[in-house]
Amino acid sequence: MRFWGAVIVLWLWGGIAVGQPGALKPLLSSDWLIYEASQNKLVPYLPEYHEERQALYQWVSLDKFTNPKVEFAARQDLCLFLDNRLVFVADSTARYTLDLSPYLTAGKKYLLTVWHPDQQPNYPSFKVPQGQMPALSSKPAAMYRPIRKPPDAHRSALVFFMVVVGLIYGALRMTFYSDFVSIFRWSSFTKLSTLEEGLLAKPVGNWSSILFVLAFALSFALLIVAIHTNLEDLALLNQLFTATQADLISKILLYSLMIFLFVLFKYLFLRLMGFIFGVGEMVLSQYREFLRTLLGMGLFLPFVLLLYLGLWSTTPQVVYWIANVSITALLVFTVMRTFYTVSKKYSLKNLHLFSYLCATEVIPLMILLKLIVFV
Repeated sequence: MRFWGAVIVLWLWGGIAVGQPGALKPLLSSDWLIYEASQNKLVPYLPEYHEERQALYQWVSLDKFTNPKVEFAARQDLCLFLDNRLVFVADSTARYTLDLSPYLTAGKKYLLTVWHPDQQPNYPSFKVPQGQMPALSSKPAAMYRPIRKPPDAHRSALVFFMVVVGLIYGALRMTFYSDFVSIFRWSSFTKLSTLEEGLLAKPVGNWSSILFVLAFALSFALLIVAIHTNLEDLALLNQLFTATQADLISKILLYSLMIFLFVLFKYLFLRLMGFIFGVGEMVLSQYREFLRTLLGMGLFLPFVLLLYLGLWSTTPQVVYWIANVSITALLVFTVMRTFYTVSKKYSLKNLHLFSYLCATEVIPLMILLKLIVFV
């Protein structure tokens, strides 16, 4: 009796296992085609051999074992065609999910075309959407939608890095107390005389200066990554290289490095512009004020991130707006404060000096706001 009971249990378990739907195969492969006019045919695209192309092709067909959805990073104006029929146009630079089942007939072969009017499409980003996909349904899904991943999946990583930021600031306060006070005490922050005291009086390459800038860069990067949850949404990286599916930690470290290098190389940039404009004597005061304001205001960024994580699920649009306004206010106030400090020490009636400040402060500010906030 026990033997037959075990046989029945195994039979039921095997039937359940067999009845479970398997993972659907992707609609697209990693093999892309390009059109060779000399041969009047489509040939395999070899990145190391061929030049960049604005149009890439691939033959696709649909059956009950194929996932009709694709996820991809698209720059604005990217177009998708099926047998020369337009099925998708990207209205902005973002990540999209597209369901092609309304345009495909099972068993029929189609030519998929990915085309961009100005540059080569980001073809390595085309893949099956993340997460388990349901079987093919007869009900048509939405044509396409931007992917906005909720921060729940990132919460543990963001909280971990926030703890790291808090530990760094705590260690700096204990180890470099005088430097910490020269930046974050209100009486020191508002006086021009303190530009020659504490941390600001030390060389730019001093270890304490590097650690303070590193703490700011990490907290700033956390807020940027929290707002732009997809690396492909950032216009700056799309201009530097083809975006890939990096994990959240890679995004945070990448932006921390970029912000860190921006703050440090700002001094070299000011030295160069000061030499060109003949105002080298004001470069040090200008950079000290830039550094003091940026680091001082940066202390509030972790609190904005806490607000973001706490209220995103209830009021996402409001929190998103507050985070963007906080970043904008940080950058704009830093420029205004630098203008004020320089005007107190040097006359701004000279158009030559005013042009120098616009070249070193206003233009970089506009570029940063465009790349970080208004993307």
